[in-house]
Amino acid sequence: MPSGFKRLRQAGPLLVGLAGAACGGGSSSPSAPPPPSVPTYSVTATVFYDENGNGQLDPSEGARVPGVEVVIGTGTGTSAPGTGLAAVAGIREGALSAGVRTESMPAYFQPSPPSSVQVPGTSEVRLPLTLPIGDNNPNLYLGYGDSITAGEGSSDGQGYVVKLLNLLGPHFARAEVRAQGRPGTNSAEGASRTRASMGWHHPAWVLVHYGTNDWNDLSCQRQVTACFTIDSLRKIVEDFKDGDTLPVLATIIPANPALAPSGRNTWYDEMNVHIKALAREQNVSLADLNADFKAAGNLPALFADQIHPNDAGYQVMAQGWFKAITRARSAAASASPRFGFGLRP
Repeated sequence: MPSGFKRLRQAGPLLVGLAGAACGGGSSSPSAPPPPSVPTYSVTATVFYDENGNGQLDPSEGARVPGVEVVIGTGTGTSAPGTGLAAVAGIREGALSAGVRTESMPAYFQPSPPSSVQVPGTSEVRLPLTLPIGDNNPNLYLGYGDSITAGEGSSDGQGYVVKLLNLLGPHFARAEVRAQGRPGTNSAEGASRTRASMGWHHPAWVLVHYGTNDWNDLSCQRQVTACFTIDSLRKIVEDFKDGDTLPVLATIIPANPALAPSGRNTWYDEMNVHIKALAREQNVSLADLNADFKAAGNLPALFADQIHPNDAGYQVMAQGWFKAITRARSAAASASPRFGFGLRP
């Protein structure tokens, strides 16, 4: 028998005897009153994209930032898609600070200093997040690449544009997606027109998918490391960063294995190793679209021809871009340990 039970059994007659001596009966002594409960309260928090950085939720600022963990005193909550609202419960009274967990924010977003709240007394708090985009157009996502970015092979000619908009819009409550794809171009040609593209669009974000046509260059086929792809992608990324546009760099999607020449996808796999390393070097977000295509299963079912996706393939691309744009900073850091461009350490 456990020692605690032995002590309880041995103490039993003594307790009863003491009670009987005191009261003249066999009733047990009254139990101690429970400790008073500590009251707690709830506060609603709105996590929003502060476009002009003034710390206020202006009427024109409709974008919200979901998936962010809000902390107020001892209470926590997570902001919801579309509304950015977080219900924070279990807050004890006092003069408290309200803020967000940095690691829960999507890539590139920056927190503002914590707000002071008095509980009870405060029922709502607004928490602004900013993006380092200078004077670029807030909420504008620009696809940048070749004929795949242009949408060839899709039934509506829009490629992933509308599909990505249908994901970003409900999530952030505000988004605009455009694509600037030049059919037949390689990454070197793409690197020659970055500044013109910025001048035309001034996007907040750029979604870079280049390298599919680089395989056609014989010098590239002979040796991946001698190819111009990585130098070209580096220039594209650096140019957009210099223009305060936030890059998302993609791995090259596979070619249709039922139609592509032998070795083409092997070349893409080798080049994608260097593209991932470039994303780490440049501290930019990576969209591993190649892995997304392979994870989807039946690759030939995702293509309209040898290299261009069909509608199903463009949906995979849209979901891959969406994942890279919206995933939490902690997830991005675990995928690329040096990730941090535009982010506080």
